Amino acid sequence: MKSFKISVLILSTLAMVTSCNNSRSKQEPLSYPETKKCDTVDNYFGTLVADPYRWLEDDYSDETAAWVKAQNELTNNYLSQIPYREQMKNHLKDILNYPKEGCPWKKGNRYFFYRNDGLQNQSVLYYKNSLDGEAVVLLDPNKLSDDGTVALSTLDISDDGNYLGYAISRNGSDWQEIYVKNITTGDILEDHLVWVKFSGIAWKDDGFFYSRFPEPKNERSGVNENGKLYYHKVGTPQSSDILAYQDPTNPDLSFGADVINKRWLIIVGSESTSGNSLYFKDLNNPKAKFVKVVDNYEDDYGVIDEVDGKLIVMTNHDAPEYKVITIPVDNPSEENWSDLIPLSQGEVLSGVSHVGHRLIASYTKDAHTVVKIFDINGKHLGNLDNDMIGTISGFEGEADDTETFYTVTSYITPAAIYRYDIAKNQSTLYKKSEIKFNSDNYVTDLKFYTSKDGTKIPLYITHRKDVKLNGKNPTLLYGYGGFNISLTPSFSATRVAWLEQGGVLAVACLRGGGEYGENWHKAGTKLQKQNVFDDCIAAAEYLIDNKYTSPAYLALQGGSNGGLLVGAVINQRPDLFAVAIPQVGVMDMLRYHKFTIGRYWAVDYGTSEDSKEMFEYLYKYSPVHSVKNGVDYPAILVTTADHDDRVVPAHSFKYAATLQNSEIGDRPHLIRIESNAGHGSGKPLDKTINEVVDIFSFTFFNMGVTPKY
Repeated sequence: MKSFKISVLILSTLAMVTSCNNSRSKQEPLSYPETKKCDTVDNYFGTLVADPYRWLEDDYSDETAAWVKAQNELTNNYLSQIPYREQMKNHLKDILNYPKEGCPWKKGNRYFFYRNDGLQNQSVLYYKNSLDGEAVVLLDPNKLSDDGTVALSTLDISDDGNYLGYAISRNGSDWQEIYVKNITTGDILEDHLVWVKFSGIAWKDDGFFYSRFPEPKNERSGVNENGKLYYHKVGTPQSSDILAYQDPTNPDLSFGADVINKRWLIIVGSESTSGNSLYFKDLNNPKAKFVKVVDNYEDDYGVIDEVDGKLIVMTNHDAPEYKVITIPVDNPSEENWSDLIPLSQGEVLSGVSHVGHRLIASYTKDAHTVVKIFDINGKHLGNLDNDMIGTISGFEGEADDTETFYTVTSYITPAAIYRYDIAKNQSTLYKKSEIKFNSDNYVTDLKFYTSKDGTKIPLYITHRKDVKLNGKNPTLLYGYGGFNISLTPSFSATRVAWLEQGGVLAVACLRGGGEYGENWHKAGTKLQKQNVFDDCIAAAEYLIDNKYTSPAYLALQGGSNGGLLVGAVINQRPDLFAVAIPQVGVMDMLRYHKFTIGRYWAVDYGTSEDSKEMFEYLYKYSPVHSVKNGVDYPAILVTTADHDDRVVPAHSFKYAATLQNSEIGDRPHLIRIESNAGHGSGKPLDKTINEVVDIFSFTFFNMGVTPKY
């Protein structure tokens, strides 16, 4: 019925790139806009730390706006002089101009799915009354704004199938607004809920549960505290919503809710990105109170369903690779818990769905997916009849369904959708990608390399089959390494513009991620965060030692926590790279927890206020604070967005200002600041295309490489 998953970002061959060794050396040193310095100094356990660009944290000031304008003018002028930039943009549009359809899911008697005709800024939500029936537009986000900057962020269908509850975000913000639409009549109702963030929509009868924060004083960078859970009845104003749950003793908490079997209200509370509390309540009993299962926030608990008076829960409690347990609702104390699907050796349980009276369990093995089928009593019935090495996802549905759908993809396999007959354990192809791409011309290899402390790290390397290992291939190394997030193989149409030109794509599964369970995750957190940077440095050295590339042709890219990765690694080993692309990165490790929901990240990072030891550790690798003067740095293009209220743009502003005012060589050190965009989610396609083109053209240009079109 429900699913729980651990979270939480190629066309036919063209001519090979050619090298032009003089292109890079002909660039003249840039004259950067002047960035004023203030005399702000903080005292951390007796150490005085200057913060000369603190004023850039004020994202509403005229001074900051003027600085942003000057930086964008410089960056746009630089990028506009790259001779093949427009050809690349037109070519990328050609690559992306094909129909795309998402994996369908069934609710009631209807099938719902997303589709994009080709170059629509936002995908459109459709439904069908049967699989071979006519597709009906349910919601087209492209009609909500002229420029595609209003995106559909989350939704749920009411149990009777009459209503669509949906949330939109504007300009890429994490803030959401919830609306309700009558599916049968097509009418959008007057319901309008605001100041919603990181919330689902959980229907019960003629209303739904959702979570929200009080209206902030500064909606972009202000701290979000005192989250509460509410029940909204359709047709009533938000001011009439009923407070369902809060914890006034802990303002740092935020809450998520689900309704299981139209009866059980499940509430999880979070104070970080790892670990949660778990409560439930019987909604059929007007006198029922919330029942506590756990409230220590030490482990993860996700309720999949309730069967025969027992909650089916996926957890890493006493199980670093995760398992499935049952918890009786009439006596949920830990001594009454039972294992339903125990630990699996060498595999990490990454998601479970209860569909068709089966438990469909997805495992991660060496960063690719293996799917196993169990009955409701935990008996292993076999594996999914699709053994492709890649990422398999989907399996939405209800306990009584006879079918479900899933998607299969890899670095060289465009996403294909399969219909799965549950009783027969039989898959049939439902939709194949229409992109014009021949997988036979490309190859992905899974390699294992040795990090600094002897740990073996997986590295997926993708390239054209005719690429020669001569050390001259433009290579893009991508990493993340944090928050228990696994990097598993997936096809990206935008990366076609890189691979088809003879470029190599290398994705490193660094510690800090979730590829091998909670121990792998914790090995890259807090006072062990340096392991992540060492893993990335070792990946670069492996690519160079094995002649995939050389420092003159190697670029490092990462976003969010991956942006931190790029900044830290470049400061430690600038000699390994020609180009660095830190995107929406956490760059000020001493102050990250003071903005929006940054405090949630402390479980991975620690904070500068925790202890002298933790401060000194963060200070040593913080990208803003550890730039090395007197060393030649690679060309750097920092990217951020003005409405990023997750990793506020001040991180990137201060980092770029530091780079430009340091003695780190003559290569360009620029910042690209997107307007009317956020952390990345919901970004319209035209903005995505422009960003990819700017990144790839900047990278090729600073490697002295000219792509052929």
